[in-house]
Amino acid sequence: MSASSQAAPESGSAMSIDDESAIRRNRTLIRWWLYAICFLVLAMVVVGGATRLTESGLSITEWKPIHGALPPLSAAEWQEEFAKYREIPQYQAINAGMTLEEFKFIFWWEWGHRLLGRFIGVAFFVPLVFFWMRGMIEPWLKPRLVTGLFLGGLQGAVGWWMVASGLVNRIDVSQYRLATHLTLACIIFAYLFWIARRLAPRETATAEEARRLSGLGKLFLALVFVQIFLGGLVAGLNAGFTYNTWPLMDGQFIPRGLLIMTPAWANFFENVLTVQFQHRMTAYLLVIAVIVLFLRSRKVSGRKPVMMPARHLLGFVLLQVLFGIGTLLMHVQLHIALWHQAFAVIVLAGAIDYLAALKGSYPARR
Repeated sequence: MSASSQAAPESGSAMSIDDESAIRRNRTLIRWWLYAICFLVLAMVVVGGATRLTESGLSITEWKPIHGALPPLSAAEWQEEFAKYREIPQYQAINAGMTLEEFKFIFWWEWGHRLLGRFIGVAFFVPLVFFWMRGMIEPWLKPRLVTGLFLGGLQGAVGWWMVASGLVNRIDVSQYRLATHLTLACIIFAYLFWIARRLAPRETATAEEARRLSGLGKLFLALVFVQIFLGGLVAGLNAGFTYNTWPLMDGQFIPRGLLIMTPAWANFFENVLTVQFQHRMTAYLLVIAVIVLFLRSRKVSGRKPVMMPARHLLGFVLLQVLFGIGTLLMHVQLHIALWHQAFAVIVLAGAIDYLAALKGSYPARR
């Protein structure tokens, strides 16, 4: 480990070798626990994508955080759930005549999505309490982890807020709320992954390298979040099922009809053509940004602690572009679309790891 990888303890807080060893051991356990939670959040994003693509998200019309963990266990209970679904506009407009077996298919996707959310909550809360009671969490880290718990609870509420938008006067959920739900999931992932990476002992950038590169890294991270939100709008409007050619849209690189709606701002959120176009353009911008970031990192540093996360990030973005093009050209086939959604989170992880490498490990504190 280099001298720059671990900041010195704060003045006046002498720390024994045993104290430092205990901190390193506890940080390792907490870090791997957070990695596991991040993996579950990634899985949640993928399952959520499948739920959207199979039009399953409105199959459960009530929010029962505790009781809803149990699926229907009898024929009568299945009929009761099916009857509730038949009352909403989506069934009446799209799925009229659906059989019970067909309903079960979409029900299980949504139920699995909600069950995974409950499991993540338990997987976060129970170890948090254990680590806390055993005195394994450093005082400065406690509010950060409690914030993570709060964000998880908020995500559950936002998920129901999204579902509720499709139960009355609509045949699907609001694209605004779906994009918010997806973006918040990615914020949770980024927040926990940032803490985990900074709990890791690692060789890091110098102060000068960090000063010259962190601004570009933060700009790239902001672009990733913008693109994730735009991807949520694409999913919410089913915009990926239209204009399935590349690199042209409707025979043009810049298609006609981008601003046909009134007021003009609505086009960026409700016009299928415009929403897909801006998602494409932001993807090109991300490719340019990651190439600039990579070249700038090599010029400013060129050292392994900086270049390794920069190389990873470059590779992730290029793979994500291929998955995005494949999703479009293959008319949003489930398997390729889910890889595209998963790699959005992987690109996000790469952006966080790059910034964590510049920032360095959290300093040891009593």
